[in-house]
Amino acid sequence: MMSRPLVILIVLLVVVGGGLFFLAGRDTAKQPTRVEKAVALENLS
Repeated sequence: MMSRPLVILIVLLVVVGGGLFFLAGRDTAKQPTRVEKAVALENLS
């Protein structure tokens, strides 16, 4: 029989791996938004 810490470690690795695959499969692409900001002239050089 496997020891309890080893079982807990395996379960945690499976949960983390499943979470990574879930997050990697999500479509989170967003269109870039244009932000206009006033800039002082002395900061342009």
